[in-house]
Amino acid sequence: MTLDETDRAILNRMQDDLPLTSQPYAMVAQELGISEQDLLVRLSRMKDDRVITRFGPFFDAAAMGGAFCLCAMAIPTEAFESVLTKVNAHPEVAHNYERTHRLNMWFVLATETPQGIEACADAIEQETGIEVLRFPKLQEFFIGFRVAA
Repeated sequence: MTLDETDRAILNRMQDDLPLTSQPYAMVAQELGISEQDLLVRLSRMKDDRVITRFGPFFDAAAMGGAFCLCAMAIPTEAFESVLTKVNAHPEVAHNYERTHRLNMWFVLATETPQGIEACADAIEQETGIEVLRFPKLQEFFIGFRVAA
């Protein structure tokens, strides 16, 4: 897929805050000089074409009483798909990545309470028979990561 100038403007703009209104897309479209329908169609097309894989808010789980935890597992190659299915069946798994390392599965747990991290990780260990290494956040850094389209 080739991105035109409008697609790039949309991608750059959507990395900023969305207006907290009943029609945030209409306001963003107006800023960009396009219709709300055009904005939504283009976002949908870019998602379908995997130019973007996810679009959504970032919440401060700790401020809301919840928790995040980076986790890793060492999965035998022949069991990877089976374990992946079991891990991803948990709604607490925010995202999951395969790595070329002894610790070849990395995922993030997001739970409503700090105790939920232990409960979910323990359940995954029970289901898979494989240890879940837990790397809790010790300090938060906001780096303001943006990708120029």
